[in-house]
Amino acid sequence: MTESPVPALPLPHGVYVPTVAFFNQDDDIDIEATQRHAIHLADAGVAGLVVHGSNGEAVHLSRKERSLVIKTTRAALDEADYHLMPIIAGCGSQSTRETIQLCQDAANAGANYVIILPPAYYGGLLNTHKIVQHFHDVADGSPIPVIIYNYPGACSGLDLSSDAILQIARHPNVYGVKLTCGNTGKLARIVDGAKSGFFVAGGSADFILQGLVVGGHGTIAGTANLLPRACVRICELFHAGELKEARRLQAIVAKADWIAIQTGFAGVKAALQHFQGYGGEPRKPCGLPSGEQMEMITNGFQEAIILEQSLA
Repeated sequence: MTESPVPALPLPHGVYVPTVAFFNQDDDIDIEATQRHAIHLADAGVAGLVVHGSNGEAVHLSRKERSLVIKTTRAALDEADYHLMPIIAGCGSQSTRETIQLCQDAANAGANYVIILPPAYYGGLLNTHKIVQHFHDVADGSPIPVIIYNYPGACSGLDLSSDAILQIARHPNVYGVKLTCGNTGKLARIVDGAKSGFFVAGGSADFILQGLVVGGHGTIAGTANLLPRACVRICELFHAGELKEARRLQAIVAKADWIAIQTGFAGVKAALQHFQGYGGEPRKPCGLPSGEQMEMITNGFQEAIILEQSLA
């Protein structure tokens, strides 16, 4: 392992939003919607934004488009005086070489951190040692700090253990982890075992409060695209010791998040279109929900949207 290429501050605690990708009618990146959404989330009080996550259709984007989204988001935040708000860019790929290249691209485009899924396509040829080494090699080659992304649903069921994550976390250029596995026991073990300043977050809005209770530092949650203020408020209530109210809000957000879990990023985009007036189509072959599924989305989010509007 080498020293961190660029010394960086630990990630601020709080809510991070893995933004959806926006496309215009020509199927190109929608610059206006990308900027509008970034400023909307920043105004809601979130701690940072994540681009090219599983909500952001990273696998549908070219290298050039990935850089464009980062540059567009950074420009929007800077224009709105959110100069210090961090941008985390998804840069996971199947080879170590390409992952490092994506990290370099992200840094050049203005990202502050990268978040990396473990390689899983050739999972039968990999073991824990090889995966740990992959992360350490990426951290050596990345000019900006690395965050581990543990999401079995996007990695053919590969679920990194707390032991493996803590091994990866020893690298000086690895700064945090997102746990979409939903395992709060794992979250507690990592909080206890990791170095000072290591950021540990749940990866879903349905366990923000539970993660905070066992020592977590926030959430990186796709449903926060629609409910940023509600997610931020849960964190604020926890830190103020107002647990009864925090539990009430968490229950409302968890019910909405269950709808998002069932319908994926397309459901989040559909809800944005319905409630906010923008969102647009995913890239093909994906599409927006319709019929009964769309009715489930609008009904399932209604209570949480009323809560979100009350906090504006």
